Amino acid sequence: MRHGIPNLGALQAFEATARLGSFSRAAEELSLTHSAVYRQVTGLEERLGVQLLTRVRRRVGLTPAGIEYAARVRHHLEQLEKDTFGLISRSALGRSLHIAVLPTLATTWLVPKLADFQQAHPDITVSLSVRTLPFQFADHPFDAAIYHATQLWSQTAGIKLFDEREMVPVCLPALLDESQTPGKTAKAASETSTAAMHGAAPGHTGTGAALDHMLHLHMSSRPDAWRRWYQTQGLDYTPAIHAGPRYELFSMTLAAVRAGMGIALCPRFLVADDLASGALITPHPGVLPVREAYFFSYPVLTEPSEPVLAFQAWLQTISRPYAAQ
Repeated sequence: MRHGIPNLGALQAFEATARLGSFSRAAEELSLTHSAVYRQVTGLEERLGVQLLTRVRRRVGLTPAGIEYAARVRHHLEQLEKDTFGLISRSALGRSLHIAVLPTLATTWLVPKLADFQQAHPDITVSLSVRTLPFQFADHPFDAAIYHATQLWSQTAGIKLFDEREMVPVCLPALLDESQTPGKTAKAASETSTAAMHGAAPGHTGTGAALDHMLHLHMSSRPDAWRRWYQTQGLDYTPAIHAGPRYELFSMTLAAVRAGMGIALCPRFLVADDLASGALITPHPGVLPVREAYFFSYPVLTEPSEPVLAFQAWLQTISRPYAAQ
């Protein structure tokens, strides 16, 4: 029994009164009497030992403590409502999965392939939510997770999907030529870049000096990546490089690269198609080795459900080409 949690009815009465500014309007919304709502809120204040509302004649206001508490109560009531509707809808639809995923991996790799899983398992509904940091399954409503790490999370079972292997610097072809010869037209830059790549490995051209005048784009989740890349290549990491803008997601970083805003370090598998087509290039052959891999796992405290195991088997199949590279 959770002795520290107030009665749910009292919390609903307080939240409605705080939101609507009136005991009468709150009573109407909750299908209660004015006096019932008043007693619920007064009882809540007495239990907490904190004044939440101010009462001047028929007008109701919030104290500073009431403003903060109302916002928190509202958030939790809304989440409880979502969880309840989610449970009802999943029960109506049949078997379901709720997977925590990395945002860029989901949008660029997982979601485009997800229709194949739905076709093979039409009775399993797969919902995805973004999580970029490790978490405990006991504290979150997820059946499984896809994440980036050096090994499976503690207290989980699952599989390694594939190694990330390396990050490479990427930019637009025109950006490389503009940095080498300021003032070139975009057309001339593109032609020069094509010529420079003739006979070279797909997607590669340029040298270390080519990066000097480029704006370096950074990832918030990998703040030291550029420093480590420069150290690996034996090149100087200058304050100007460190001063570049930072983005939270690889999808944001790649959008900035494709807009010609600068150069970024990205996992090679994410940009493989762009490099093969020539849409992006690597202006330097150096890479940054990566120890981490992508994993799929689920908690060991309970037996994995049939949908979890089916999803794991499907993930193993679609990740096989990446694991073999």
